Amino acid sequence: MERNIPVISEIEFAGRYASSKFICITGTNGKTTTTLLTYHLLKSAGLKVALAGNVGESLAGKVLEGGYEYYVVELSSFQLDNIYAFKAHIGILLNITPDHLDRYDYQMENYAAAKFRLAQNMTASEYLLFNQDDSLIQEYRTKHEVPGTPVPFGLKNEEGLALHYEGQSIIASFSGISAKVDTSKSPLIGQHNQYNSMAAVGAALLVGLTPKQIEEGLSTFQNAEHRMQPVEEINGVTFINDSKATNVEAVWYALDGIKQPIVWVVGGKDKGNDYTTLLPLVQDKVKAIVALGVDNSKIVTAFSPICQNLVETQDVNEAVKLAMGYAEAGDVVLLSPACASFDLFNNYEHRGRAFAEAVQKLKGAGI
Repeated sequence: MERNIPVISEIEFAGRYASSKFICITGTNGKTTTTLLTYHLLKSAGLKVALAGNVGESLAGKVLEGGYEYYVVELSSFQLDNIYAFKAHIGILLNITPDHLDRYDYQMENYAAAKFRLAQNMTASEYLLFNQDDSLIQEYRTKHEVPGTPVPFGLKNEEGLALHYEGQSIIASFSGISAKVDTSKSPLIGQHNQYNSMAAVGAALLVGLTPKQIEEGLSTFQNAEHRMQPVEEINGVTFINDSKATNVEAVWYALDGIKQPIVWVVGGKDKGNDYTTLLPLVQDKVKAIVALGVDNSKIVTAFSPICQNLVETQDVNEAVKLAMGYAEAGDVVLLSPACASFDLFNNYEHRGRAFAEAVQKLKGAGI
């Protein structure tokens, strides 16, 4: 870079050798779920589709394999930073919330600009699906001209939405498409997954899938591990592994999406969390808190005034037993930590697996 030698991302490199179409997904939260869902909908409908990008698969490798009609690509801001001629034919921008700001001079405008590189080479024949309810997306769009045909989706049912919900159905009306897609058989839980589902369904409709094909795909989708993943039911108590929820916003969506009483397993390595936004949900929905971490002081300070049943542990097996002690039939025990995992675990996957194993051990003990 000091010698002005161009530095490109693997995405840019691969795009130079591909003739098929790219469906590209970015956002601070929800990228992987939306990418996997979009891929699953297209693949289950019989299209020749590849999965690549930030999900851990090399786009260049997929292009080298050849024979694909579509590439469904998850893109991080890091990958977007070094694309130049690459063009998404269908782009999805889910949300923009503070993250990785050390890379962007601690300026949200710079981080947002990185996300909007998704659309930089679009023309009117390409589509940008974006979350109209996201204030930072809207703020950026008012200040900058964003290429591509806009396809806004949202839950606030504002005028001009291309995709919105009516009950358990997604209603689509844009670019000559008029469709109603029933989502009642989808396994995805929570408001954040409604956004993810609208985005994936919009992309599926744009490539020509019928509502029936999409509904069949939704019913057979299995999300990646550690994302609102049902683990087991013991004596009517459902255990859910949401270990990937390492920030406050992700936990907000988890708590908001569950309708039953919750025993919440939270904690880990604090990332400077401000728990204020969670207080109303915790007061309304959470009957007990199990703080699983080396230092739970911030959690205790934040929630002990509104949750009388709050206990601490540094052992995941004990955490599961304590949670079961507070739960009754019909309740949910939710691991949604809001924190990094590195105090007691190697990573969030290790934490999620340890939680699932502890639940299975508890069930095996005949509790």
